[in-house]
Amino acid sequence: MFTFIDENGCKVDLRFDDGPFEIEPKHVLVFVCYKGKWLCTINKKRGIEFPGGKVEPGETLEEAAIREVYEETAVHISDLKWFAYYVVHDKVPFCKAVFTGKVERIDEFVEEYETLGMTWLTTEELINHPHLSFYMKDRGMKKMLQEVKHHERQW
Repeated sequence: MFTFIDENGCKVDLRFDDGPFEIEPKHVLVFVCYKGKWLCTINKKRGIEFPGGKVEPGETLEEAAIREVYEETAVHISDLKWFAYYVVHDKVPFCKAVFTGKVERIDEFVEEYETLGMTWLTTEELINHPHLSFYMKDRGMKKMLQEVKHHERQW
């Protein structure tokens, strides 16, 4: 387990196994690398971040991951693989399941209420981007970027 304090001062436990979970994941985050660049969404309020969001009632984690990526970026993904999960010990603790996915198709983006679309960034561009979302700046994100490279070699 990798533990750190996030940008909001909350303790976060990050694990790279498939459970058991201390808190059931109700949120998803998805890492998609295509032609050497990471798929990111441009959140109107928070800035650049990986696509993700809340699981809707009756939806599996995988279905939520696919839906959120499409809603936020207009990118269809497949071949989801469980990658990690993390628990944020906020006033109301919550857990995010983290997946990797592969690009199937890219549609034209139609603006949604919370995002301005997608951007593709190299790892260096991602780490140094001036408009990152708060969670993209923490030690956990850097750790996940390191681990995803390691895991993708194994897949």
